[in-house]
Amino acid sequence: MRRYFNTEGQCYPEEHYMVRLDERLEKIKRLFIDPGKYFVINRGRQYGKTTTLYALEEYLKEEYLVVSLDFQGIGTAEFDNEYSFTKAFMRMFHEALDENGEDGENTDIAFLMEPGQTTLSEMFYQLSKFCKAVPKPVVMMIDEVDSASNNQVFVDFLSQLRSYYLKRRKRPIFHSVILVGVYDIKNLKLKIRPDAEHQYNSPWNIAAEFDINMSFSEDQICQMLGEYEADCQTGMDMRTVAEEIYQYTSGYPYLVSVICKILDERLPEYKAFKDSGNIWSGEGITEAVRILLNIKSPLFDSMARQLDAYRDLRDLIEEVLYQGKRVPFSPDAKAVNIGLMFGFLKEKGGQVVVANRIFEMRLLNMFITEEALKSDAFRCGERDKNQFIADGRLNMELVLEKFVEYFHDVYGENDEKFVESYGRKFFLLYLKPIINGTGNYYLEAQTRDAGRTDVVVDYLGEQFVVEMKIWRGNEYNERGERQLSEYLDYYHQKKGYLLSFNFNRKKEIGVRRITLGDKVIVEAVV
Repeated sequence: MRRYFNTEGQCYPEEHYMVRLDERLEKIKRLFIDPGKYFVINRGRQYGKTTTLYALEEYLKEEYLVVSLDFQGIGTAEFDNEYSFTKAFMRMFHEALDENGEDGENTDIAFLMEPGQTTLSEMFYQLSKFCKAVPKPVVMMIDEVDSASNNQVFVDFLSQLRSYYLKRRKRPIFHSVILVGVYDIKNLKLKIRPDAEHQYNSPWNIAAEFDINMSFSEDQICQMLGEYEADCQTGMDMRTVAEEIYQYTSGYPYLVSVICKILDERLPEYKAFKDSGNIWSGEGITEAVRILLNIKSPLFDSMARQLDAYRDLRDLIEEVLYQGKRVPFSPDAKAVNIGLMFGFLKEKGGQVVVANRIFEMRLLNMFITEEALKSDAFRCGERDKNQFIADGRLNMELVLEKFVEYFHDVYGENDEKFVESYGRKFFLLYLKPIINGTGNYYLEAQTRDAGRTDVVVDYLGEQFVVEMKIWRGNEYNERGERQLSEYLDYYHQKKGYLLSFNFNRKKEIGVRRITLGDKVIVEAVV
């Protein structure tokens, strides 16, 4: 059976095309396992946590007795009290020993499988005896700790772990413990004790900081594509394709895999992509991204739910995307901390930014779709859209002309603060129905700030770079024109578009063309 790109569950190198984890596993063992640290691997959904965990189990088994548990195997009722929890926990513990070929019946913990009630403290006393009796240091891994996120009994379980960890020179216990999930332990406490006094009073303050990068680098993506190319011989430029995929995903494991999966499995069904060399190209990746942005997935469903649950996080992301707001990075800010935990945000140059281009595009689509029914800008774009497409090409200059007319008629009398906050949002709302279903756009993070934001529009393989800028005077405006001209080189474009929101009462509203060297700038002023 030919290997394939897997986006559902754990990956195995003999079955799936995947990034090799040897370097990551060696680093985890050297920095965390060998020194006997207790730590948490918390990353966003579908970030390769489970795949890493089980690969690590295989990597460690020669030197350590690895007990790998999954809290999804414990039912809700079993978290009800410590007696039901300890029975369920020890059942899983025995199962893990059996899977490793250990004879659980000959250990000092076998009696816990018999009917009866056992407390957490008694269970840990027996686990201590077990760890002392076995010949290898014991490493315990617990996947999906989120399953216990709203249960006090789990917090009590962590407290016992902490107590034994602090006294482990006198009372033998696990050599190393790894807890894996989306939520970190500090935020598990939030769900149980929402009052401010207890929000960050975690029983897991013994945990070492797990700072290993689990995203994929361009080199790792290229290596994975090399294995695929050896099997399929598409003739792709692996380095160029890897760089392009990375530009969209920033190495988020699921997003890398799903783009490759679409390229491998779905695009060959499209008439325009019968040639495999044409698939594994910039054009193919653009089409794969378009498909990805229109499919449902657990990752995107979770994103929508979390933004509904954490309104401060949603407001922060909207300000960053729509207004170009520069938010100083601080992991102590609650909304930022939660966005980091879910993998929606990251730090770049001391600022908070959305984690990757795909997330930006998906979030913009979600925000705009939610606002479309009440947005005059969206309705006007829907009304005007048929005049902007001719022979399969988008007339961006005409789009700007019509937007200037619409904006001046509807919002021309509003104050500067209103336009700064909403002007760019209105343009995106106007543009969305025009390209919907055929094209996409994203905001270029490299140039975004409170004064200017570049939106890059992809429409049937053609790209348009539109700079949206707040007018700050002639000198600033001319500098912006030169910056856009230089930026067009990056996209290999000769024509760019500049949308200026101008508050000068003597401004000339309309569209004009400017020539800068070999570049043409179409500037629209509202």
